[in-house]
Amino acid sequence: MRWVVNASPVILLAKIQQADLLLRLPETTVIPQSAATEILAAQPDDPGRRWLENLPEGIVRPDKHLPVEIASWDLGAGESAVLAWAAGDRSWEAVLDDRAARRCAEVMRIACTGSLGVILGAKKRGIIHQARPLISALKGAGAHISESLIHETLQLVGE
Repeated sequence: MRWVVNASPVILLAKIQQADLLLRLPETTVIPQSAATEILAAQPDDPGRRWLENLPEGIVRPDKHLPVEIASWDLGAGESAVLAWAAGDRSWEAVLDDRAARRCAEVMRIACTGSLGVILGAKKRGIIHQARPLISALKGAGAHISESLIHETLQLVGE
């Protein structure tokens, strides 16, 4: 599994001290430069910025050429860069939280997950013991997740 990650999952997961899941679950993680630029625009003490600044070299990579099919969605620079990476090589899965970007991925048949999916994957692989507290923390950190989706997700992992 190879992930190309947008800013919002980094920001949200870093706020709940779980950003390292973005490195532990896939075999390869890439953050396109446009997404990294969004993260680095935060205050110096921001958890996502601090996490990104301490990553090993090679995770933040240049943006790929933006196909017109993605550009026409008028998404943010980070979302567009993530989708361009995944559209160019279908072995990449996009990690996005933005609803419009996820819809674009669906239309273009790009594999996609989000912050909630990262936590779900960590629970399924036994990296974390309980998903519920992390999902609650994620919501408290600003993630827009419906109660019905939380309920469905927790059922998937037996919580």
